[in-house]
Amino acid sequence: MSASVTRTPWWAWAWPLLGWAVMAATFAVGANNWLAALAAIVLIATVFAAVYHAEVIAERIGEPFGTLVLAVAVTVIEVALIVSIMSAAPAEKAGLARDTVFATVMIACNGIVGICLLAGGVRHHTQGFHVEGASAALAVLAALTTLTLILPNVVSTPGPVFSMSQLIFAGVISLILYGSYVFVQTVSHRGYFLPSKEDAELGPHEPPSTTIATVSAVLLLVSLVAVVGLAKALTPTLEVAVAYFAVPKAVVGVALALLVLMPEGLAAVRAARANQLQTSLNLALGSALASIGLTIPTVAVVSIIMAQPLELGLGHKDEVLLALTIVVGIITLGTGRTTVLQGVVHLVIFAAFLFLALAP
Repeated sequence: MSASVTRTPWWAWAWPLLGWAVMAATFAVGANNWLAALAAIVLIATVFAAVYHAEVIAERIGEPFGTLVLAVAVTVIEVALIVSIMSAAPAEKAGLARDTVFATVMIACNGIVGICLLAGGVRHHTQGFHVEGASAALAVLAALTTLTLILPNVVSTPGPVFSMSQLIFAGVISLILYGSYVFVQTVSHRGYFLPSKEDAELGPHEPPSTTIATVSAVLLLVSLVAVVGLAKALTPTLEVAVAYFAVPKAVVGVALALLVLMPEGLAAVRAARANQLQTSLNLALGSALASIGLTIPTVAVVSIIMAQPLELGLGHKDEVLLALTIVVGIITLGTGRTTVLQGVVHLVIFAAFLFLALAP
């Protein structure tokens, strides 16, 4: 984001509009190799445009509301993709929500956090942040992941699924936990999530005008719809590629999570290099929390209304990786100061996640 936003760049509105055009063409004539390749390029560009508009809105309303807008915008994309793909093939996609949410947690808490700690540590040696904010996020994350992704394995006899009453309960407590975190982040303990002014290297700048922010709000909605439509159109091509290379179906969830988190990850790394590690952690941990707190209730409602199967319980391998992520996160973020070592540890766990996803 530039020091002062005075107008909307051409690509920020051109890519979403092109996304609508390609989406319409794909649904009209069907996907072929050339159209699929074009749709993939436009999809990635439109995701960047969507996050750009979310950043404009975020700068207008200020922190910590700004990172909250980014996290919710990314999660809306993720939820819409999951629901649209699930509705197309309910039986085959019963575990898609679980795979995508788990991948989001691993990418955010190990990939993004690891790169931020490493990039910031290389440039600034040691970086600080509010340990109270990080501890609050990790506490909610531990509760959410355990109650929604591990508990189904021990409360149901036939498999990693909740009964209808248990699914409703899981959806409600997910909203309660995430809503409580948002209240603490934005109202009761807002200072725990604000970046330290003395550590920041970003110069002072004027926030975008109300007009620019309003335009970005409209274009953000346009971008989100285009992303959902393009991703749904590309899903058959992705599944063919997964089958061709004989990789596990969970890779589809990893690909979706990587897609929606890619631009936000770049924003987090940019903040870390500018010595705003607090903002980086808000983005990364906030995305993981929003992913679970908003995705689980949404897919629960879809599953109940449309009588679609929904598997939420993780396998034993993923349970171990999740437990390791939570424990290491508590240790590395428990002092309020980080170095490159913590970044390397998180990146090694992320590498193990990617390797085992491709070679289980």
